[in-house]
Amino acid sequence: MQKQNTILIYSGGMDSTVLLYKLLNDNYTVRCLSIDYGQKHKRELNYAKSLCEQVSVEHKIIDLTSVTELLSNSSLINPEQAIPKGHYEKESMKATVVPNRNMILLSLATAWAINCKASSVSYAAHAGDHTIYPDCRESFANGMNEVMQLCDWHSVKLNRPFVDMTKAGICKLGAQLQVPYEKTWSCYQGNELHCGRCGTCVERREAFYLAGVEDPTEYEAQAPTIEQMLETNWKLNEEY
Repeated sequence: MQKQNTILIYSGGMDSTVLLYKLLNDNYTVRCLSIDYGQKHKRELNYAKSLCEQVSVEHKIIDLTSVTELLSNSSLINPEQAIPKGHYEKESMKATVVPNRNMILLSLATAWAINCKASSVSYAAHAGDHTIYPDCRESFANGMNEVMQLCDWHSVKLNRPFVDMTKAGICKLGAQLQVPYEKTWSCYQGNELHCGRCGTCVERREAFYLAGVEDPTEYEAQAPTIEQMLETNWKLNEEY
């Protein structure tokens, strides 16, 4: 059986790291693509680089900071906008939307796939991705899959094996694959430690809890405890 080649859109976070380990376990040849688009949590790129070195896969970090001005109406980029705290279900989390981010990432990954004749682009979109992110919807992914197979004579498919999985399910799978979760980065704040309060930190903590997997992440001292988060159904009060 011929070994499959794929380009993985890789952030250095939980989901994409589990996907990296799954692809390698499934005997794929993997090349990883990370993007610097001016995000505040640029620390994720260092984590991505380190993990790729650890598993010996080719990794490219593409500098897109020249277009940051076009994407600046997002709290993940704009220094004047605070990153909201709490669960992704909160209306305030719409402030974290980066305009057209997934289309940009998928387009660049597709170009690399065409250039190196990879058969697919892989990304870790999952069932828990939320409707506040328009480019995480199933209809968007289906449309991109069609376009990716039409944009060149070399057809590239969109591979999204986690599309029907929850983040807790992905967390369990990662534990089975022995993913070093302590070497992944999720926090949108980009400080020295995970803040434990932003949307992606809350989602990370909830996934470990629901999966029954020990969370090795070191959070800031002022982060709420799991007990406090359960009291508010993961949504957090203003005091946190």
